[in-house]
Amino acid sequence: MSELQSLPLFHNIAGQKVLVLGDGEAAEPKRRLVERAGGIIIDDIQQAVDECVRLAFIAFDDPQACETAAINLRSAGLLVNVVDRPELCDFTTPSILDRNPVLIAVGTGGASAGLAKHVRLRLERILPQSLGKLANALFAIRSRLRERFPDGVDRRRALDEALREAGALDALDGTSHEHVEAWASGAAQPKSGEVVEVTIVSDDPEQLTLKQARLLGEADRVLLDGPVSPAILARARADAERLPLGSVDIQAAHDGLTVIIHMGPAT
Repeated sequence: MSELQSLPLFHNIAGQKVLVLGDGEAAEPKRRLVERAGGIIIDDIQQAVDECVRLAFIAFDDPQACETAAINLRSAGLLVNVVDRPELCDFTTPSILDRNPVLIAVGTGGASAGLAKHVRLRLERILPQSLGKLANALFAIRSRLRERFPDGVDRRRALDEALREAGALDALDGTSHEHVEAWASGAAQPKSGEVVEVTIVSDDPEQLTLKQARLLGEADRVLLDGPVSPAILARARADAERLPLGSVDIQAAHDGLTVIIHMGPAT
């Protein structure tokens, strides 16, 4: 598997205190971000330590003051973000695309906030404004889906089949939220066992076709016909089985989607 530079997490700070140090242009965006997420801003270091505050944003104009505050706060157990100083950060803040309750965070590990912003702006044009409505509609039918598909794997397969491109609830179709109720009432079906073979010609995941990338993302089991680059395998679901071809009987019954990867000659 390819390595992640950092672990992306969504942190719930609603109703919690967050330390924000500094004034001016650097600090103000952090204050707005904390307030937007429902956090309570404080600006007193001792209060933060005494009350076991967990997160701190540091935006002093003086670089030395930033370093000193970061060291002291980290020693007191806080996770620290220092504006424009990724080497001093325990966490960084991504560029956020908001389709509430769907949030898409684009980060570069502090390498380039500008790059993250422009990637997010491209995604803004692609993702429908109604994506949040689709998420809420799916949440509303969760109990019914659990009754219909007690097995979690069956539920996931039914949703995969519906949410995929051109599926009944295509995630990028701006009207899909209008069809959730009808889909849940009768059309929802898990995808039956299927074996698909794909041939890739490069270790570069950018060379995957859209279909190959989709199949890897949906596969329950990936069978490898020889060495396959970690970058390619990173496109598969994290919980998908990864096995050498020949280690299992592919003719035996298997409910999920099995993708066999062959390496072909470079073109």
